Amino acid sequence: MPTFSVPGAELDVELSDEGGHPVVQLHGLTSSRHRDRLMELDLGRGLSGTRLLRYDARGHGRSTGRAVPEDYRWTVLADDLLRLLDHWFPGERVHGVGPSMGTGTLLHAAVRDPGRFSGLTLLVPATAWGTRAAKADVYRHNAAMIEERGLDAFLAADLAVPRPPATVGTPETGPDVDERLLPSLFRGAALSDLPDPDDVAKIDVPTTILAWTDDPGHPVSTAESLVNLLPRATLEVAHTPADLARWPGILCEDVARHG
Repeated sequence: MPTFSVPGAELDVELSDEGGHPVVQLHGLTSSRHRDRLMELDLGRGLSGTRLLRYDARGHGRSTGRAVPEDYRWTVLADDLLRLLDHWFPGERVHGVGPSMGTGTLLHAAVRDPGRFSGLTLLVPATAWGTRAAKADVYRHNAAMIEERGLDAFLAADLAVPRPPATVGTPETGPDVDERLLPSLFRGAALSDLPDPDDVAKIDVPTTILAWTDDPGHPVSTAESLVNLLPRATLEVAHTPADLARWPGILCEDVARHG
């Protein structure tokens, strides 16, 4: 796979070029292209006739990174994304799709460069604004736990948390991140939040928000707030694995409509 250099990291990049509209697919915190595939969050698997760019964010999967928490703020990840798009799709409007941290990255990029995106498909947006501070405390606790007690202690605690009903049947997976970088990733997430609501309200592109129930780290309340802020947004909420299985088809429809 080709790599792409950004300040402090080499990003592992994959382009599936079938012609057609450009699409960029991101992943969530501690995940990767490979892990999202296992978690049924690789929505791009249903696409055809597009130029689909997938990549592992800095410090994740096959991409490199530094043990510097500030490197993993969503604003920095948005810089990485815009550099990638300038290189692979110069001057083109791109459809963006991604869960959680990927959603945060896309929103920061769309605030920074409003004309870059033709549409967005945002999955399971994370805690934001009023709910972010408590989650940031959890991230800092996780970072300290890994440093003091090791990765196995964190994994045991993480696997004890009930899973959202829509994800029942998907494999149990661990972080696709080097253990030495994981505390920095969590601390970078603790430094991050979605853009200011007034800035989000200026993102005037067609947007589909896909949420699921019973996940405190990705509450439906964030998705509902985004739908209320974004001028052209719709929301679908998954309650069951069958609902989740519809998501790749929704992305196909979004790309066809917005492309």
